[in-house]
Amino acid sequence: MSYKHIELVCVHCGHRMAYNRPMPACPQCGEDILRAEYDLEPLKYGNWLRRLDGRWHDIWRYHELLPLHDTANIVTMGEGGTPLIPAPQLGAMLGLRHLYLKDERQGPTNSFKDRQASVAISVMREMGITEAVVASTGNVAMAYAAYAARAGIKLWVFLTSLASSEKMREVALYGAEVIKVTGTYDQTKLVANRFARQKGLYEDRGIKSIAAVESMKTLAFELAEQLHGRAPDWYIQGVSGGMGPIGVAKGFEELKALGLIDRVPAIGIIQSAGCAPMVTAWKAGQPIATPVDDPATIIATLSTGNPGRAYQLLWEIMQRYGGAAESATDEEAFNAMRILARTEGISVEPATAVTFAGLFKLAQSGQIRPDDVVVVNCSGHSMPVEKHILGEQWQRELDIASASGRINLPTEGLLSALEGVHSDLNRVLIIEDNPDAARLIQRILQTRGDFAVEIARDGAEGLRRIQQEHPDLVITDIMMPRVDGFQVIEAVHNDESLRHIPIIVLTAKELTASERERLNGQIAALLQKGSSLDEKLLQNILTALN
Repeated sequence: MSYKHIELVCVHCGHRMAYNRPMPACPQCGEDILRAEYDLEPLKYGNWLRRLDGRWHDIWRYHELLPLHDTANIVTMGEGGTPLIPAPQLGAMLGLRHLYLKDERQGPTNSFKDRQASVAISVMREMGITEAVVASTGNVAMAYAAYAARAGIKLWVFLTSLASSEKMREVALYGAEVIKVTGTYDQTKLVANRFARQKGLYEDRGIKSIAAVESMKTLAFELAEQLHGRAPDWYIQGVSGGMGPIGVAKGFEELKALGLIDRVPAIGIIQSAGCAPMVTAWKAGQPIATPVDDPATIIATLSTGNPGRAYQLLWEIMQRYGGAAESATDEEAFNAMRILARTEGISVEPATAVTFAGLFKLAQSGQIRPDDVVVVNCSGHSMPVEKHILGEQWQRELDIASASGRINLPTEGLLSALEGVHSDLNRVLIIEDNPDAARLIQRILQTRGDFAVEIARDGAEGLRRIQQEHPDLVITDIMMPRVDGFQVIEAVHNDESLRHIPIIVLTAKELTASERERLNGQIAALLQKGSSLDEKLLQNILTALN
């Protein structure tokens, strides 16, 4: 049941429409970035601030200004309400008397993306979505995977191969389907978008998703409360796609419209020097950024080469309220990381370290004045996940590099292994004594929901079930106790009623020439186990079934 009125406004043509559920684009001009606007009058004259008394200090204390109609759909783990920490030692070193750190490391998955995940997943629940797709460089993936697990939503996560293995493991730990794409983040987003369209799944689109932008407003709301009813002079954040500062600025605009603050702060955006399209454009006085095709930074979370319309929106915000853009090298970032840890006892992830390295330059150049109140978003803490919980087989890998080593955009057939199995054959038997490996293959095949996948724990059980059930496909290991894979394959091949069943062998054993000869003509494919199940395995499954 709806208790608030929200409208969507096209940022290009100004067309207005009621917000009942997320829309992909403006129906008038096709613009895919829409802005949510709320009826502020009831809050302005209804003692909204007084209503906040007694509410939990999380993002949902501000639910009247978030894009959810029914609070029963909230998915939360206490995100938000993070401390605003004075940084006197670092401030003294930089000549800044009022430097504060907004410690977003203290969220449920240790980054400010927990705010985004909570709102986005809550909106998905309200829409009745049960399966979704997201592309990420790391923090979004971890946050969305955790909240999706809490909401019972199946999540496909496409991660650039630059993302740390620790973050990938944590995403897998939450039960999300992890797809590692060997390519840039922009290319990873294209792969995820195509996969979502081909599967007919809901895709979270970052800045193009209302929930994601709106979630960032809660940073502004908290800062105004923590600074006793005023806005800072500067809000500084490291950016990749630019969504965070856009949302924060919108939050301050709404507070100003409500008469609760007197101004919107200047916005400082910091990028890695190896991928700084926004900074380059800003310093050239250009409202449109030229994409960076080949990011040259090891800091994956800041590797968006094409910010698109986001930079144009940031440009307009920074022209209106003031701002600055700066870049920092990876080396400068790691040096800033050490300085912050040693002066304030705060350890941050590399993307946050880039932010501080940029802050150093803004302070040293005099763009930030000594008496300015400055808030820096400590966006995340890089926390390792326990490596032994998942074993080794917890992701799939898509390598979109051509033979020459050049990265190409997806072409027809690239995602064929992930487009789902659409054969009439649907009974698959997996013979595997490693339960983790067996479950991973089972999950891959069941993503479309049209496969009856069974698991046999050893060769003897597998052979018995083949003889009794006549499955449409067998995927078997070789090295198993009692009856091994060779014996299973030979028994099937020697039985006239079974020899039509295709068999795929997946083994960690390096087969000898004689062992390979023993399999010759009896199996559909032979694949080596690795640290991940890649497209080659999935493509062979499809080929065998068809």
